[in-house]
Amino acid sequence: MSTTKTDAAEVMSSAPADDTGTGDGPGGPQLGPVGWLRWLWRQLTSMRVALVLLFLLSLAAVPGSLVPQEGSDPVKVQDFVDRHETLGPLYEKIGMFHVYSSTWFSAVYILLFVSLIGCIVPRTWQFVGVLRARPPAAPRRLERMPAHARWTTDAPADEVLAAARRILGRRRFRTGAFDDSVAAEKGYLREAGNLVFHIALIVMLVGFAAGQLYMSEGTKLVVEGDGFANNLTQYDDFKDGNLFDRDDLGGFGFTLDEFTGTYERSGPQRGSARDFRADITYWEAGGEEKKAVVSSNHPLEVAGYKAYLTGHGYAPVVTVRDGQGDVAYRGPAPFLPMDGNVTSQGVVKVTDYVGKDGERDQLGFSGIFVPTFEGASATRGMVSAFPALDNPVLFLTAYRGDLGVDSGIAQNVYQLDNERMEQFTDADGTPLAQMMKPGDTMKLPDGAGSLTFERIDEWATFQVTSKPGTDIALAGAIAAIAGLSGSLFIQRRRVWVRATPDGDGRTVVETAALGRSESARVAEELGDIAALLHNEAPAVPEQQPEQRPDTDPDTDKERA
Repeated sequence: MSTTKTDAAEVMSSAPADDTGTGDGPGGPQLGPVGWLRWLWRQLTSMRVALVLLFLLSLAAVPGSLVPQEGSDPVKVQDFVDRHETLGPLYEKIGMFHVYSSTWFSAVYILLFVSLIGCIVPRTWQFVGVLRARPPAAPRRLERMPAHARWTTDAPADEVLAAARRILGRRRFRTGAFDDSVAAEKGYLREAGNLVFHIALIVMLVGFAAGQLYMSEGTKLVVEGDGFANNLTQYDDFKDGNLFDRDDLGGFGFTLDEFTGTYERSGPQRGSARDFRADITYWEAGGEEKKAVVSSNHPLEVAGYKAYLTGHGYAPVVTVRDGQGDVAYRGPAPFLPMDGNVTSQGVVKVTDYVGKDGERDQLGFSGIFVPTFEGASATRGMVSAFPALDNPVLFLTAYRGDLGVDSGIAQNVYQLDNERMEQFTDADGTPLAQMMKPGDTMKLPDGAGSLTFERIDEWATFQVTSKPGTDIALAGAIAAIAGLSGSLFIQRRRVWVRATPDGDGRTVVETAALGRSESARVAEELGDIAALLHNEAPAVPEQQPEQRPDTDPDTDKERA
């Protein structure tokens, strides 16, 4: 066969070109479905992607702090939607009002979880393999190591190596013996700390997930003398996780015996709270009543729940008589604070009212309460000068009509909807309004009844929470700090000791050390080891080569 170069080139050029990279040509072999899955898995389980996902998770949590959330404050969410005609619907579509249960947040959360597991499992097996293997043998040229020492001794080589193993063992090195050397390694806890840190991150994720799925949280406003029982109907608002069973609410309750608040009376911090405390009597299912004090930083812990003291205010106690002179309402009406000096706003709703002619109707009173009254201004109205009850004043206006409580639509018990109500007026047609102190009475026109301001009680709000994953997350956080500290401060290093006969009946001892990370302690530690080994195998002066005595040229000439 006599094929020329030109013919061969023509034959090679007749093959179809593979410019797409999908064949085995210049573009390389094609990745099938399994190959793509393997590539994606390697990318997902790389440490770089894990760090990116961790950053994305922290970034995704930012909107949960800046945008009102439905689970914690639905009123603010609705207010945000009403005020932002464009952003409101957009936020609803992308889940900005329920960030932590949104699809995109859950996706990042799950991907980070999978990525960490994919990183940890192979590294754990690799670490186990390293623990089972003996330290590597000494390199041929120990003098090239960052730290090196060498001397000659009269001790036999096997005794030097045995002494080296004892010394290294006492210093908690893991040793391995070879023909003419001993290898030792220390600092394995550095990698263990790294693994503990990543495992702790998974534990923290599990704890946070459990806390969100099985959590329950509700708030309750309790007036002095009233109580609370842990069932769903008692809460003012309540939210829980997707896997929480509302039938499993813990059996406990408490009564607010007394609330005490003290404030700074002078100085630049005048009016600031010094101490809030709620004296309560609590009980657990099947147990006896007990006394306890709940303060700002000391919640009540009972039946797996924590009851935190989160707010306080005043509740004017009023008595309303109808047109027949009968008591239509008697009790405290909690007023909600509007500023730091507890200027408060509230309402009194009377649903069981009978007029002087026997007609049934409803009454509503709306007003402002100030614990320390020092006058009113045209711009700010009535405001309190101090949060304590120094000069309490109640200012009320009165309405009659339909309160809307029977409409089937949920209402705020602390606000008055007066759209279907008519305001009482004086004889001259001006709206009825009166400023009262404890003991004063407001007379309604035309014998419609009266309202008496009896006294002032205090109220406190409690947040009752149960988060089963909190302890798990705390344990994970502590373990993460411990693991990170170990990976940062523990130095992994290797030490070799070689003992070889020099042919003159003596032994040449060489020691060297190598740090897996930069550390000034490596040379210092090798110096300590060499000093201990030198005590076991002391150095002897090296023999100098013999030299012929110098000769005098003149003497040589005479001899010649």
